[in-house]
Amino acid sequence: MKDSDRGPVLVVTNLDDPTTDLVIEELHGRGVPVVRFDSGDFPTILSVTATLTCDGLGGTLTTPTRTADLSRIRSLYYRRPSTFAFPHLDEQSARFAIAQARYGLGGIVASLPGCLYVNHPHRIGDAEFKPSGLAAAAACGFRIPATLVTSDPDAARAFIKRHGPALYKPLSAPLYRIDGVSCTVEVQEVSADEIDDAVAGTAHLFQRRIDKRGDVRVTVIGDQVFCVRIDSNLLDWRTDYARLRYRVVQPPPGISEALRAYLDHFQLVFGAFDFAVDNEGQWSFLECNPSGQWAWLEPETGLPMVAAMADLLERKNTA
Repeated sequence: MKDSDRGPVLVVTNLDDPTTDLVIEELHGRGVPVVRFDSGDFPTILSVTATLTCDGLGGTLTTPTRTADLSRIRSLYYRRPSTFAFPHLDEQSARFAIAQARYGLGGIVASLPGCLYVNHPHRIGDAEFKPSGLAAAAACGFRIPATLVTSDPDAARAFIKRHGPALYKPLSAPLYRIDGVSCTVEVQEVSADEIDDAVAGTAHLFQRRIDKRGDVRVTVIGDQVFCVRIDSNLLDWRTDYARLRYRVVQPPPGISEALRAYLDHFQLVFGAFDFAVDNEGQWSFLECNPSGQWAWLEPETGLPMVAAMADLLERKNTA
């Protein structure tokens, strides 16, 4: 497709997303049209009309300021949209309406012809399962720490005694409130004698703690790979950004090939990978976030990450 035949970039995210703001500003500076929307705005200020025939999918998606031809979407940047909500309906009717919106609007957004997805929402869903990510990482050649997923307290105690010191990590991070305040379930070191019968209440992830001397965030944007070493002496560097120190590094042998194999496995074109670096300098895979944050690293390192994402969405180097 010629660039002149390409339509806008669709950006799907919530209102408060500084990373997206930077990318949109860059695209606007290049003269690339952008239509931004939050799926949570449907159907109050966002509407869609799609027709599916033997000739394909067509129609329009309309926001308060833009209208996009669904048959001419250049690319779609799927970030962190809010959920559908129908507060004016009773609980049962709202549940029905949410399901129709998810499978209606969601199905259309996931089926745009000739569109480059960064990333496709279905592939994001697949890649967000931590056990799937660890299994794929091992198959792709990464080192991974010994990991247990269980609801059996005895199995958890035995794992920690064998592989300790060990960490507890949440398998997902939904909204969690205490006294009305949003909280984060943090990564924590755990001992065998701290395990009680509450473990039987749901699935838990336990992992051997790596005696690390640093962390590395690897951000893959299309064909470009950005590796940043993060030093902090923190168990989880996300808990205190003020203590972080950054430097650009090169990946050791085999990492670049494994990164590409991992992304190909999940059919992703973007990934934010986290590694722990041990005292021997070996990198161990911790996770890959298919919708991870990355833009804060550019001013810290000078890496041209916003431009790389704009190149990808513009399809500047994509056939």
